[in-house]
Amino acid sequence: MSPLDRNPPVLRGQDGEGSVQVHQDASMKIEGAKVFSVYGKGGIGKSTTSSNLSAAFAKLGKRVLQIGCDPKHDSTFTLTGRLQPTVIDILKEVDFHPEELRPEDFVTEGWGGVQCVEAGGPPAGTGCGGYVVGQTVKLLKQHHMLDDTDVVIFDVLGDVVCGGFAAPLQHADRAVIVTANDFDSIYAMNRIIAAVQAKSANYKVRLAGCVANRSKATDEVDRYCDVVGFNRIAHMPDFDAIRRSRLKKKTLFEMPDEDDIVMARAEYVRLAETLWRGTEPLAPAPLPDREIFELLGFD
Repeated sequence: MSPLDRNPPVLRGQDGEGSVQVHQDASMKIEGAKVFSVYGKGGIGKSTTSSNLSAAFAKLGKRVLQIGCDPKHDSTFTLTGRLQPTVIDILKEVDFHPEELRPEDFVTEGWGGVQCVEAGGPPAGTGCGGYVVGQTVKLLKQHHMLDDTDVVIFDVLGDVVCGGFAAPLQHADRAVIVTANDFDSIYAMNRIIAAVQAKSANYKVRLAGCVANRSKATDEVDRYCDVVGFNRIAHMPDFDAIRRSRLKKKTLFEMPDEDDIVMARAEYVRLAETLWRGTEPLAPAPLPDREIFELLGFD
């Protein structure tokens, strides 16, 4: 019998079957702010939702920090009007000596005073995004950028549910899923729910609900939510004004007071108020792939 057989290692931080995650260092805990992670299918409008939600929180007088967690570093450009350098690129420039950096090197103030950070990520196929998220939070804490913050929003890329890009869930109080009223988006949401549920076994994160985005109707989203025990907490119709705001590199709160824009702004403010007041910690039961396939759509 080998030594390992006699004394098997203690595996801490098991997040689900076949998964072993390292527990977060207690010193990296974000304290004093309400923390939200925004997830959803790739291209569903997470960055649009995150940036307008940040602007809505700012409109309510909250001090907001938005962290983009995508190597494309395009989460915050509607708040700042430009693509900003990533934390990982800036750290490379100083040979990973964070003590040489100042907050203005990696934080840009956007509309409404929202503090904007782009974590970035490793080149495709070369590393884990979780490392970048961890280094970003560490850097923000070292420079006391979280001390005077009311709300932190992590904008997380795609429908990736690997350990790396599930890393923001280690910091979040609530996870928000952006979906549309279609099969692919809801199918991805179902898998993200399973990922959040796995993390919630070891972390404080719970599901807040979903935002139906770019959707005239919400019948399929609502049907899914009724079956699994989930909530739709906002609905953003498929307004062309939202698409135009991205092209103009602005949030909706900087756009002209057209009827559609005013309506969309009001819904983002309502969502911000809902999240700030606090949502019930949801524990939906995600469906097996075959069951969700049979649930959605028409015969």
